[in-house]
Amino acid sequence: MTDGPHRWLMNAVGEPMTRSGFDPFPPSEGEVVVEVAGCGVCHTDLGFYYNGVRVNHELPLALGHEISGRVVAAGAGASAWQGKAVIVPAVIPCGACELCASGHGTICRKQQMPGNDIHGGFATHIRVPARGLCPVDEGRLAAAGLALADVSVVADAVTTPYQAAVQAEVRPGDFAIVVGVGGVGGYAVQIARAFGAAVAALDVDQERLDAMAANGAALTMNVRNVKGRELKKAVQDFAIRRGLSATGWKIFECSGTAAGQDTAFGLLTYGATLSVVGFTMDKVELRLSNLMAFHARALGNWGCLTELYPPALDLVLDRKIPLAPFIERHPLSEINGVFAAAHDRKLTRRAILVPNS
Repeated sequence: MTDGPHRWLMNAVGEPMTRSGFDPFPPSEGEVVVEVAGCGVCHTDLGFYYNGVRVNHELPLALGHEISGRVVAAGAGASAWQGKAVIVPAVIPCGACELCASGHGTICRKQQMPGNDIHGGFATHIRVPARGLCPVDEGRLAAAGLALADVSVVADAVTTPYQAAVQAEVRPGDFAIVVGVGGVGGYAVQIARAFGAAVAALDVDQERLDAMAANGAALTMNVRNVKGRELKKAVQDFAIRRGLSATGWKIFECSGTAAGQDTAFGLLTYGATLSVVGFTMDKVELRLSNLMAFHARALGNWGCLTELYPPALDLVLDRKIPLAPFIERHPLSEINGVFAAAHDRKLTRRAILVPNS
């Protein structure tokens, strides 16, 4: 094997990924080549790899959309990025269409998602459009005790729930409920708390709940032990004890499971906002009339607008959202084993794959 640029390719659903050399240079006009510092392993990657969730790029394809690194080459019009430490957006909008102009860049029909529309970050290098890149202040990064690889997870695990909180209009004094607090959901708890809400964390994993109790959750509940109407009553009782409103709850479904979606929908109350953040292929049976009766709303959340990346990163660099307790680095060469461990739920932290380590 050479030490030149290479990436790990998904060739078919469930088959071992293979290492392949490639040449990312030179970048075209408006593009940059980023030397990857780290790329996080996301639930979405597992869906592509194990469950056959459709990707837009033909196979073979390098997965990975939580990417941080350094710009090592810049095309015409992008020279200002040369040498900069950056986070690559998980969803890169075109920046020129009607949807982008109207503030809906996450659903831009010309968007490029690394590891879906284009080759992703499970590689030593990635070539991407320069638009939307998020600069990383390396002085603040070091002061926060973090490496550049660590903030790769900001590209999805942090920014996605950040946008969900912005979209749901979380305000100081609100009551927020997060269903599923592993990965994205764990950061959703911390973000809602940073926005000034009192937060309830719901999960089936007691270790995750214990971690959230130490990182922003005012209430933790194991939904293996309490469900349905009893669960809603327990949540209502907590709100009463804390002097929180019995209406207008901000509910975030982050588990990406049918059971979690059913639980989240069952918690709807008057004026509530349900944000669907997690993804599953499973179907659930719901009575949509509850939205009407409660005059509630349900919102989808795909990725995060690139303009929201800097304030989301600020929460991390200001230590309002701790990353270190929830991440662990692994060599990129161990990608197949790391994917298997993540799929089998043997990892307690979000894995970040680091090239050449």
